[in-house]
Amino acid sequence: MEEKQRKQKLQELLLDKMDLSRDMNDAELEELIDECLLEECIRHYIPLPEREKLRRDLFASMRQLDCLQDLITDPQVTEIMVNGCNNIFIEKEGKIREYNEHFESEEKLADVIQQIVSKCNRTVNESSPIVDARLENGSRVNVVLPPIALNGPILTIRRFPEHPFTMERLIAAGALTKEAAGFLEKLVKARYNIFVSGGTGSGKTTMLNALSGYVPKTERIITIEDSAELQIQGVPNLVRMETRNANVDGCQAITIRDLIHSSLRMRPDRLIVGEIRGAEALDMLQAMNTGSDGSMSTGHANSARDMLSRIETMVLMGSAALPLPAIRQQIASGIDIILHLGRLRDKTRKVLEITEVTGYAEGEIRLNPLYRFEEAREQSGLMHVEGALIRKGELVHDEKLQAAGIA
Repeated sequence: MEEKQRKQKLQELLLDKMDLSRDMNDAELEELIDECLLEECIRHYIPLPEREKLRRDLFASMRQLDCLQDLITDPQVTEIMVNGCNNIFIEKEGKIREYNEHFESEEKLADVIQQIVSKCNRTVNESSPIVDARLENGSRVNVVLPPIALNGPILTIRRFPEHPFTMERLIAAGALTKEAAGFLEKLVKARYNIFVSGGTGSGKTTMLNALSGYVPKTERIITIEDSAELQIQGVPNLVRMETRNANVDGCQAITIRDLIHSSLRMRPDRLIVGEIRGAEALDMLQAMNTGSDGSMSTGHANSARDMLSRIETMVLMGSAALPLPAIRQQIASGIDIILHLGRLRDKTRKVLEITEVTGYAEGEIRLNPLYRFEEAREQSGLMHVEGALIRKGELVHDEKLQAAGIA
């Protein structure tokens, strides 16, 4: 008998034996699975490795994330992409490959999706077919359901390391130099407002976590996110807030804008906003300009200069009546440093630019490049990109460093 058929048969036997009138705890379920396996072993010989795998699979199908459970617990898997019940792809060690398991049916995949979103108080259905959520281990989840998704329910899971990356680990991984990390440490401690930009999967959240490690432990930090991903460690006075979607029960949506407004009444020393995507950019700038120095956020962009253009567009989404010069002045006075990340062709993540925003003049925001990643002129191939983060200039505005007594 094929393993797939045996698993299906055991699932049917398990469901027949289960007392559906009450909730079983994990120990009771495992005991029942062992009983079903014993009955099957009496009828047909099952090798021990296959028996152990069936035991895990049956428990995962009833209590956990079915065929995704092994991927969720594999620290080398960084992305899980489910394109309907029959197509699962994973990113492992920087490479995307097809996974050899799949869901038994769309109904089973839909059950797993509902299990995920319900645990973080989210709702997803045909009337509201798109949702962001998270797993208990902090992994980020995005769900798109039919009829929006044409090839079945789409589930994308971005896994984060169990132990957050520190700046030391980023240096060891070659993401930036020790000198640049030391420079960033001074900027964070001196309360410079820092914006981290980069493309999808470039490591923005990881860098934000690492930068937060430099924040003095005596400060009060408020984090605001769509789905809680930040793993800030060692800060006792930490407030974490997460947005909420509207639902059919009458609960109103709570947006990042709402949370920023509320946070300013909570006596923050710093605001850390996981990602700016829209009209909340104006609120973040106003917070940076009205006493919340040392605040940080991230955004999607192709370069430091491009990030400024995107922030302009996002501010206009929230207040189209604002003239562009006023927006640019707000950006120039609010953001001190743009830290741009990228993912190179060899799949490594690097700090590509550290740029100072020096001010606004003649209708343009002025930038001062401080560090820039430069590739070696001669490359032996595309398997590994050689290069270094090179110092390009000195900080123009060092007033905050001086005020903090940092040389």
